[in-house]
Amino acid sequence: MAEIISFSPLTIERIADRVQQAVRQGGIVAIPTETYYGLGVDPFNDVAVEGLARVKGRSDGKPILVLIGSLEQLPLFAQAVPPVAKILIEEFWPGSLTILFPARPSLSHNLTARTGSVGIRLSSCEPLNALLSRVGPLTGTSANRADRLPAQTAKMVEQELGMDVDVVVDAGTTAGGLPSTVIDAQLPIRVIREGAVTRQKIQDVLQTHGISLV
Repeated sequence: MAEIISFSPLTIERIADRVQQAVRQGGIVAIPTETYYGLGVDPFNDVAVEGLARVKGRSDGKPILVLIGSLEQLPLFAQAVPPVAKILIEEFWPGSLTILFPARPSLSHNLTARTGSVGIRLSSCEPLNALLSRVGPLTGTSANRADRLPAQTAKMVEQELGMDVDVVVDAGTTAGGLPSTVIDAQLPIRVIREGAVTRQKIQDVLQTHGISLV
C-alpha cells in the first residue's frame, strides 16, 4: 500500500527527500494541486511515464502535463516561449492554466504523445510548489483511473490507487471544481479544454494585446 505522509512546512525537507527517493527509483507519488490530487513521476524517465499511463489505464495516447515549481524550470521542457505564452504566464501563473509550449525534442514521446508540444503548469498550490522547488518537476495527471472521478483527498487516492502509488503527500482536501484550462500558446491560439480559467477571461486579456482566440 501507499505510504501516506502528512504535509507540513516544518518537515518539507524530509518529505521532499522521500518523494525524490521514490521518483528516482521510477515510482509514482500522489501530490496535491489547487484542484485535485495528481500523479507525479519523473518526466524525464520514459519508463516511469509509460508506467504511469498503464496505472491510469490510458490507451488513448494523450499527452501528460508537467507541473513545475518555478519559472526557472520551464526551459527544461519548452524549446521556446511564444509571445502569447509570456502574456498568459504574466496574467495567470501561478494558477489553473496549463499552457502548451513547443517541446524540446529530447522529451519522452509518452509525455508529448508525438504532438511536438508539452503542457506545463505552475500551480497556485503552495505545498506543491514547496515540494517541486526541492524535488524538481513532476508529471501532474489527475490521481484516478481513466473514466473515474479525480481524488480530492489522500484517502481517495489510497482507495483508488493504493497498490500502484508509492507515496501520497497528504495536504488535506483539495478545492476540486473544474480542472485546469488547457490552451495552445502557439499559432493559432486556441483553448483545448476550458476549465477553471474561462475562455472569456483569456480572451479579455489577449484582446488588450490585439490577439484573438480561434
